[in-house]
Amino acid sequence: MKLSDVESRNTKGEQPEEADTGYTYDIMDILKEEGITEEALVEASMGLYTPHPGIETREKAEALFIRELRLAISDPNLCMLIYSGILLEREGRNGTLPNISRDSYERDLTFLIADEVLGMSISKYISGDKGMFEFVRFDKQKPGILVELGPFMDDVIGGLIGGVSANMYTRGMAEIDNSKKEDDEKLGGGVIAG
Repeated sequence: MKLSDVESRNTKGEQPEEADTGYTYDIMDILKEEGITEEALVEASMGLYTPHPGIETREKAEALFIRELRLAISDPNLCMLIYSGILLEREGRNGTLPNISRDSYERDLTFLIADEVLGMSISKYISGDKGMFEFVRFDKQKPGILVELGPFMDDVIGGLIGGVSANMYTRGMAEIDNSKKEDDEKLGGGVIAG
């Protein structure tokens, strides 16, 4: 049986045409309560910054990273993934994670992989396979605040920074291509009259 053969049922009833976009808690405020600021995210991302076409300077990279970060966290689904990591970290500190001791949590033993899975999921959600590649870089080197964070949050924030960084590099390249196209159009579409 193929998935397309399964009959779909509308179990959620009528959905409103417009969603309520008002919210009480902002993920950046929650991260700040955990000691993770936008500035700390930028600084950690710049720890592995490499000049790249479209983002040749650190200043340009920082500005593009912030823009991509703000775009990424405008997605409530991403915010829920980040928040789940915050809650897991809090429970770990309290020793109340299911089926794992406080000691195992604190030592971040190798059998604990849920933190890695969450970080990979966040990076992939933001930027696909490129985001996962960047997550691995940040997870291995742990620049900036990443080295200070607990077992869940180092991977959650590493995933966030990795996904956003991948988009930063992609956007930098895309903006070069777009400006070249605009220049060509100003010059007559790149067609040489003969």
